[in-house]
Amino acid sequence: MSDKILLTKLRLVEGVWHGSLKHLGRKGTWQPNIEVTHLDSPIDGVDVQEDRVEECWHVSVPIPADRIADGVQTFVITDRNEDVLLGSFSIVAGDALAEDIRAELSLLRAELDMLKKAFRRHCVETLGGG
Repeated sequence: MSDKILLTKLRLVEGVWHGSLKHLGRKGTWQPNIEVTHLDSPIDGVDVQEDRVEECWHVSVPIPADRIADGVQTFVITDRNEDVLLGSFSIVAGDALAEDIRAELSLLRAELDMLKKAFRRHCVETLGGG
């Protein structure tokens, strides 16, 4: 990631990722050349608009419906002029994910039950031994 260019996520709404882009070294003369890829394929329709009041660039990335699938889909944002990685965002979806989350939650509940029993046992031993 570049230490001169700062990309900040603003929101993801209605299938469009929005971010703000600032060049910390050059102001006024810099113009970004943004490319967004998914699985090394470019995403069409990326929009970059200058905001002279905020001294930044607004980036909008429409997420094509054919790029949404089960699992984790990662979109990589680069600046072709600076030849740097600016950031990325991911979309996580699908039944497989739901099963993973349920398994993790079940494991956490079991660990919490074990800790509660150990804590209660400790309290009984401490009060009983005093």
